[in-house]
Amino acid sequence: MNILILGGTVFLGRALVEAALQRGHQLTLFNRGQSNPDLYPEIETIRGDRKVDLSALAGRRWDAAIDTCGYVPRVVRTSAEILAGAVDHYTFVSTLSVYGEVAAPGTGENAPVATLIDESTEDITGETYGPLKALCEQAAERAMPGRVFVPRPGLIVGPHDPTDRFTYWPRRVAQGGHVLAPGRPERPIQFIDVRDLAGWMIQMVEAAQVGIYNAIGPMPMVTMGQLLDTSKALSGSDAHFVWVSEGFLGEQKVVPWSEMPLWVPESDPSMAGFFGFDNHKALTTGLAFQSLATTVRDTLAWDAARPAGQPSRAGISRERETELLRAWRAAES
Repeated sequence: MNILILGGTVFLGRALVEAALQRGHQLTLFNRGQSNPDLYPEIETIRGDRKVDLSALAGRRWDAAIDTCGYVPRVVRTSAEILAGAVDHYTFVSTLSVYGEVAAPGTGENAPVATLIDESTEDITGETYGPLKALCEQAAERAMPGRVFVPRPGLIVGPHDPTDRFTYWPRRVAQGGHVLAPGRPERPIQFIDVRDLAGWMIQMVEAAQVGIYNAIGPMPMVTMGQLLDTSKALSGSDAHFVWVSEGFLGEQKVVPWSEMPLWVPESDPSMAGFFGFDNHKALTTGLAFQSLATTVRDTLAWDAARPAGQPSRAGISRERETELLRAWRAAES
C-alpha cells in the first residue's frame, strides 16, 4: 500500500513508520520538520504546517492516510476534506480521554463522550483535550463517511515515549532504595506498548477496517504491583516498595497522573473505572500485546541510552519522595 502519515517522527508516528516498512508499504510523511527531521532520509517527506497550508498535498494520491497529530476539529476537518478525494481510507488517532466520566469499569465504544459548551474553542487544556478529540473524530467522519478508522488508545508506553509517565517507574525502581508506591499493589492498570498499537493499526489499515475501537491493554490484566516487581527483577535493583494510601497522597497534595504517574484515585467517583476500559472489540480484530517484561526491559534499555541529566517530564523528584516517605512514616508511627 501507499500510505500518507501526517506526523511520523515522534513516538507513535515513528512506530507506525517502522511497522509499515516492516510490512512492505510505501510511505509519504507530511510534517513541519521540527521533531527528528532527519530520522527517515529514505522516505519521501513533504514539509508543511497543516494548521496553515495543506496545498502541498494537492494532486497526489494514496491508498490510505493516518492522522497522528490532530487535536483541533477545524484542522482535522480541513485535512480530511482535502484528502477525501485522495485516499480511500482515513485513520484518526483519538484517545480514551474522549469519555467524560468513567464511573465504573467496562466503558465501551458506545459510551457517551465529553462535550464542550463552546465548541469553537481551540485552546487545548486538560479539560478540553478529550472533548476536542471527540469533535475531531466527528469532523473526520463527516468528511469521509464510512471510511474512517478511529483507534482510541489510553496511555501509550515503550521506547521513545516523550511523556515519561510510564518510564518513570522502571527508571525509579532501577535506582533502588525506598520507592514510594501509590495505593494498592493489586490495583489494575491499563496501557499499551507503542509497538503493539502501531502494528495493529497498520493491519487495520490494510484490511480497510472502519469504526471506533478502544485500543488499550494489556491482556491479561496487569497490576501496579506487578509493574514494580517486574521492574525490580529486570533491573536487579534493591528497591523496597513503600505503599502509601490514597488518602495520604491527597492530604499531601500529590497530583495524580503527572506527579504520581499511573495513579488515579480509586475514591474519585468520576474516575473509578479509569483502568477498566473495555477492549474486547479491538481484541476480536487481532490486537495483541507483548509481555510486560518485554515492555519494561526495552523501556529501561532505551532510557539508559538517553543523554545524561535529561530531566524527567513526569514523576516526583527524589527530594519530594523523601519528604513524603518521612511524613508517611511519621503518620504511621
